[in-house]
Amino acid sequence: MTTAISIVDQPSDDVRRAILAPLDVFSRERGFPFEPRTLALALLHDDHVVGGLVGQLNWDWLYIQILGVPTFLRGGGHGRALVEEAERRAVAAGCRGVWVDTFTFQSPGFYERLGYEKIGELPGYPGDQSRLFLRKLLTDR
Repeated sequence: MTTAISIVDQPSDDVRRAILAPLDVFSRERGFPFEPRTLALALLHDDHVVGGLVGQLNWDWLYIQILGVPTFLRGGGHGRALVEEAERRAVAAGCRGVWVDTFTFQSPGFYERLGYEKIGELPGYPGDQSRLFLRKLLTDR
């Protein structure tokens, strides 16, 4: 029997499931089944999707993976509205908090104004910038 490592340029859903399967088994054995659910909110302008929010609900937390608002709509409260709607849906799904990662050249101040606190930093990624990790607790449990 041979074991090898292979690069997969565009993993199919089946390949992704196969890669995640050992993690799920390991986590499930410890009482934490890996069952992420996608949360996607589209930002529409003239009936076209121009941005939005994509997140993942898992283990009582929402992870905001992507938040995109086009330049011509920035400053109009759309980013805030997307995050607040995601938070409402996270509470309804039983989540106790939200976490997000962003970069110093992107939007840490935006999240801080929404009540997020910095919980980690990866300096030097990319270049002389940092990747920041923030969270916001939604409930006291």
